[in-house]
Amino acid sequence: MYTTLIETAELAAAMADPRCAILDCRFDLAQPEWGAREYAAGHIPHALYADLDRDLAGAVHAGTGRHPLPDPAEWVRTLSRWGIDGSVQVVAYDQGNGAYAARLWGLLRWVGHTEVAVLNGGYAAWLAAGLPISTAVIVRPATHFTPRASALGTLDAEEIERSLAQEQILLIDARGADRFAGENEKIDPVAGHIPGARNEPFAANLDPQGRFLPASVLRSRWQAVLGARPTSELVSMCGSGVTACHNLLALEIAGLPGARLYPGSWSEWIRDPAHPIARGPI
Repeated sequence: MYTTLIETAELAAAMADPRCAILDCRFDLAQPEWGAREYAAGHIPHALYADLDRDLAGAVHAGTGRHPLPDPAEWVRTLSRWGIDGSVQVVAYDQGNGAYAARLWGLLRWVGHTEVAVLNGGYAAWLAAGLPISTAVIVRPATHFTPRASALGTLDAEEIERSLAQEQILLIDARGADRFAGENEKIDPVAGHIPGARNEPFAANLDPQGRFLPASVLRSRWQAVLGARPTSELVSMCGSGVTACHNLLALEIAGLPGARLYPGSWSEWIRDPAHPIARGPI
């Protein structure tokens, strides 16, 4: 079983196994239908399409961020419809850097399924390797997914505010430095970051080809971020709880498990005008 990353050659050898479910998570925030169109034009053989807005997030309302966690019962129904149960190895991929595939990785861990891996380098690496693509839309036989004890802890906004005030957590924001500083906000209506948060952009986990850095390099990087704190005190956030999962995956690759997720992230935090905000780099 693969629990963090899988390489293209490894997936090519396993993709026809019915115990392997492949999920195409390609997405573009600026063009929400782009991923589905790209999937229809060509995808890894045997892959199903997982849409960020429709499948990997719940309903948005006045008190949520842009991509709240799905309703647990609905998420179980989705996994069951995709033919995923406790015996299935899941592989997620996106266009390249793992930003969206890591969200599916996190969601499966949230319901206790740890046999899930992200394709290192994504679809770009698959194409670069000259591996086959398909336009066939497959249907896996439905099954029944049974949740297990969660392998991904979460905090809500109230817990974040209280824990920061008591210096109980290290809050890490995965957005780019310009958005964190409030200098270039084109997605959310309010710019800035949560006071007390630190900025560790998810892109720093990657090499120039969009592949994750070696585990030893990631371990050195994240140990420097943690300092004397245990990993259990690190809480990952971003704009809407998506790329935050990329930092969580990097920590797992580095052998530093136990960090938690703030699913609502910045887009939820700013829904409450009473929440403080900060601007400028940290």
